[in-house]
Amino acid sequence: MPETPDTPEIPCVGGLVVDPSGRLLLVLRGHEPSMGTWSVPGGRVEAGETDEAATAREVLEETGLAVRVGRLAGTVRRPAPGGVYVIRDYLCRPAPGADLHSVRAGDDAADVGWFTPEESRAVETAPGLLTSLAEWGVW
Repeated sequence: MPETPDTPEIPCVGGLVVDPSGRLLLVLRGHEPSMGTWSVPGGRVEAGETDEAATAREVLEETGLAVRVGRLAGTVRRPAPGGVYVIRDYLCRPAPGADLHSVRAGDDAADVGWFTPEESRAVETAPGLLTSLAEWGVW
């Protein structure tokens, strides 16, 4: 169903976590939307929550990694049941002292891993992810 000015928007965030060697943290989505594809950790912004708090919470819930949330990298719109997901993706860095080797799948994630740009092109990613990352200069 095409978007109209009355289409309900569902605010969401994503965390673009890049490690010191330039790899991006991706999760294998365990639920819809895009179940079975690799994407950035993220989800819905809860009522009264800031984007920064939601991004840090979602990354921690899905990967076990504490992060510091930085600037907005970009925004995408994706169809949602009864509306449209408006996903604001933020650049993130692992929090000081965070163990990058201890990431683990949690919450909605079926798996988690660090990917180079080349490795990300070898797996099935969420629709538009690689294009958005390139357009935003993440890689």
